[in-house]
Amino acid sequence: MGPYSTLRTHTTEEGVLTITLHRPERRNALDPEMIQELTHALTAAEHLHVEAVILTGAGSAFCAGLDLDHLQTLHAKTPEEHRADSNNIAHLLRTLYDFSKPTIAAVNGAAIAGGMGLATVCDFTLAVPEAKFGYTEVKIGFIPAIVSAFLVRQVGDKIARDLLLSGRLFKAEEAYSYGLVNRVVAEQDLMPEARSLAQCLTRNSPEAMRATKRLLNHYAADRLDAELQAAISANVNARATEDFKEGIRAFLEKRKPEWPSKKIPA
Repeated sequence: MGPYSTLRTHTTEEGVLTITLHRPERRNALDPEMIQELTHALTAAEHLHVEAVILTGAGSAFCAGLDLDHLQTLHAKTPEEHRADSNNIAHLLRTLYDFSKPTIAAVNGAAIAGGMGLATVCDFTLAVPEAKFGYTEVKIGFIPAIVSAFLVRQVGDKIARDLLLSGRLFKAEEAYSYGLVNRVVAEQDLMPEARSLAQCLTRNSPEAMRATKRLLNHYAADRLDAELQAAISANVNARATEDFKEGIRAFLEKRKPEWPSKKIPA
């Protein structure tokens, strides 16, 4: 498997694959290369001797969302490029969601926006107490379109509205109370707990677990397909707005945004 520029992978004899997001200097932020490599690694693992996957991050963060350098290029992209970009993110999350073997997120630090999606789409999510979560897109004039399709299914409409409309950060204990985190564990216990859970899963029937995941995914498949297509279109439309352009400028300039949509008479 690999070699990869943005990931590190390791597989044990028992078939536990650990994928580490490895851009610690960028807080493991998502850029097009990482999105492509992670999608490839998961797709390849479907055909290898892999019984369970652990996903974690190098350094102090799990995944800080979209990479700043990539963010700076968005204003110059065409609608077709925006759609391809959104398709790639949706395809990554859907690949992780549909992965036929059990997946475990070991959240070692901040999991923001798209990083939050990676953390919570896994079958199991373990997190350190200091981990911060958040869907912060509205703070830069964007919308959390792709991840919302998965979030509503996990926590329900009311909590999803709270998290998506406020864009606030919250800690692992609160994420646990919503069911977004299965277990909060001390930092030194995170990877041992993840590996112990993976080992436990490898003792189950692989075919029975695959069949269970297929059944659970089947319940949501048609609706999720439609929701993701709507989310991709919403993403493309949002990136064309003046609020989005101002939000990106303000974020990069480290200032408070002045939203153009506030100046439009009702």
